[in-house]
Amino acid sequence: MVATLASNERIEPFKLFILAGEPSGDRIAADLVQRLRRTTEVNLTGVGGEALAGEGIQSLFDMNELSVMGWADVLPRLPKLLWRARQVARTIIRKRPDVAVLVDAQVFSAIVAKQVQKAAPDIPVLLCVAPAVWAWKPERAQELTPRFREVMAVLPFEPAFMRKVGGPETYYIGHPASDRLAFRPAVPERGPMLLLPGSRDGEIRRHLPLMQAVASALTNHPSVDGFIIPTPKRLESSLREKVSQWGLPVTVVTGEASKSKAMADAVAAVAVTGTVTLELALAGVPMVTTYVADKGQAKRWFKYAVKFASLPNAILDRALVPEVLQLAPDAAALTSAVLKLLDEQGAAELQVAGFGEIRNLMERGTAEDPRVDPAERVLRYWTQK
Repeated sequence: MVATLASNERIEPFKLFILAGEPSGDRIAADLVQRLRRTTEVNLTGVGGEALAGEGIQSLFDMNELSVMGWADVLPRLPKLLWRARQVARTIIRKRPDVAVLVDAQVFSAIVAKQVQKAAPDIPVLLCVAPAVWAWKPERAQELTPRFREVMAVLPFEPAFMRKVGGPETYYIGHPASDRLAFRPAVPERGPMLLLPGSRDGEIRRHLPLMQAVASALTNHPSVDGFIIPTPKRLESSLREKVSQWGLPVTVVTGEASKSKAMADAVAAVAVTGTVTLELALAGVPMVTTYVADKGQAKRWFKYAVKFASLPNAILDRALVPEVLQLAPDAAALTSAVLKLLDEQGAAELQVAGFGEIRNLMERGTAEDPRVDPAERVLRYWTQK
């Protein structure tokens, strides 16, 4: 139906404004653009990184200005972030796209959507990647309803949770990593250890010393054949300079092909909680997750009694992967958890079996909320005009 409408009834290209605020959202946004182009011509504007640039976007500004998390990182940049939000909203209002899709960057996207809704309520604004209302402050879900026409969720349980807490109409679209990454059902006896300290500047600052300590402790472990840090292109040179001082066999790689190969070869991974933990699970890589929280993040954890911080555990609603959550860096605790994963018989295999469950669920969705094509969700606002 979409192809017929695009070819016979619509002569002008589909005008899409899309915004991504960090590398994981950039990949999701680029996947959406590719899906749209299978059926129609797309006129693309917005904000993005390397992946969207590959689709031809000329970003309004450097996407990495939005890549912040925690009040310690946000507060110094707040005036500029608010200015950028006004810039994005004004651009959407002026260009009048057929649809605007805001990918992740939750607080920033909500500010933009509110301004667009006030000035041009006829422009459909969609949120892609639901906020983690299942983890903390579920009342946020109701605040989204007047701002977004719908939410496209990348976790299979989120549509049902949104209905439960009174959020906007939500559909499960899956995650492009499940299509991009091959699942590895067996763990190699020996291979590189992946170190994933995050992609935001604040995360790198807090977690890279922890990764160095873990690497130092595991250098002579019989299962570990060196260390690999997959990272976005913009961080490649700075990370290489930093790890060159470690005196350890560490390789920094960039690009999706290098990251996929690293996951295929790895014996295990140490990763900050975030989207990368889902990618590791979809690839079948055993892991230990960690996060060093600032005061604001820690306050939310305690206030809302967050059950799970890592996505594999949240999806299965059970403690499958270790979560070493810290208020102050504790390298010994993190190293201990990694050694237990490597040395305890059956520990890695137990994780991989659980990752198989996640893979099946991510590919299909639930009986109540099966996986749908995000391009179809977006194009319906165009074809119904």
